[in-house]
Amino acid sequence: MGIARTLRNFRSYRSTVNELSRLSQRELADLGISRADIPAIARQSAR
Repeated sequence: MGIARTLRNFRSYRSTVNELSRLSQRELADLGISRADIPAIARQSAR
């Protein structure tokens, strides 16, 4: 189960990074997110 969970978490991480990366700078600012915050936010969502 550990490998399956790790893979699921990685897919969630990548999906979040991809979605947030598609947003414009203005859209990110409206959400209170900077581009540098994207990996940390994605890590939190993958838990």
